[in-house]
Amino acid sequence: MDFILREWHNDDLDSLVKHANNYNIAKFLTNGFPHPYTKDDGIKYLTSVSQQYPTQIFAISVNGEAVGSIGLFPQTDIHAKNAEMGYWLSEEYWGNGIMPQAIKQIVDYGFQTFDITRIFAGPFGTNPQSQRVLEKAGFTLEARSEKTLFKNGVFIDELIYAIRKV
Repeated sequence: MDFILREWHNDDLDSLVKHANNYNIAKFLTNGFPHPYTKDDGIKYLTSVSQQYPTQIFAISVNGEAVGSIGLFPQTDIHAKNAEMGYWLSEEYWGNGIMPQAIKQIVDYGFQTFDITRIFAGPFGTNPQSQRVLEKAGFTLEARSEKTLFKNGVFIDELIYAIRKV
């Protein structure tokens, strides 16, 4: 399925709320991604991403509609050569091959734009779909931390996948 990565715009608010307001997405993300996802949440998000330079977080756009997000979060201090990657996609578009390609694009962008040598992601142990997406995009499993995350009253394993600049 065709998509583009682009900067978020204020007129993406309705689309953002429509696609982000889904428990099946929120259950695999940090508590910083609320459920339910309201217009106020969307306004805060769009305001925060508009203040970044260079751009770190992109909208995943299908036919002009923002249906997901992907971003890189450069680390600091002794982790300064690393960036964490986060992403989500509307459930409506799962299984269409979008995420592996979006990840490859953001990895290329990240290595070209930031002074980093490694990009990592930490999918939940309960999210095999995200693990497969990362593997399809060339990431390697580096670690599994047992019962490290606490989400919705349950301890969950965190996996660390990474890709290195060649």
